[in-house]
Amino acid sequence: MILTTAIHIALAILMLALILTAIRVIIGPTLADRVLALDQLVAIAIGFIAVIAVKTSFELYIDIALALGLVGFLTTAAFARYIYVKAGREDET
Repeated sequence: MILTTAIHIALAILMLALILTAIRVIIGPTLADRVLALDQLVAIAIGFIAVIAVKTSFELYIDIALALGLVGFLTTAAFARYIYVKAGREDET
């Protein structure tokens, strides 16, 4: 009973975080804000996967969450590199 209630509360909080973060992705205002919001969306997705793993007792979801965390880190690093290179080119002109 307590676990079921905690799972539902966690899913509701994650859904609220997902909506607020999606608004940040859409509104911006800068590219860096959007990249950070996308990184936060990855973290929220990992949270969803972890809660569903607890709810279903299916341990493979934890491996999926770990893989998503690694991919999310690499994409954030790639976006950061892109922003850095783009800012460097704008300074030279």
